[in-house]
Amino acid sequence: MAHTKAGGTAKNLRDSNPKYLGVKRSDGQKVGIGEVIVRQRGTKILPGKNIGVGHDHTLFARTSGIVHFRTKRKMNFDGRSKSRNIVDVV
Repeated sequence: MAHTKAGGTAKNLRDSNPKYLGVKRSDGQKVGIGEVIVRQRGTKILPGKNIGVGHDHTLFARTSGIVHFRTKRKMNFDGRSKSRNIVDVV
């Protein structure tokens, strides 16, 4: 009799892998061509000069240079203004 008694099923034991989002290069750091600067969901940080955008909204450097973060006041569609972060490579 080498049978194992039937156990119940557990429904909440699965978990997804971490996505490692966030800012990868800070203000004033040197970057090369193609280096990832920000991994994000949606465009929380907008692309500026010499910045490319991946299909998953990842911001990367199009040229080598130094990373600069800045803020800019942008208008919403309802007329209110909002401060948005922008990243450049200079």
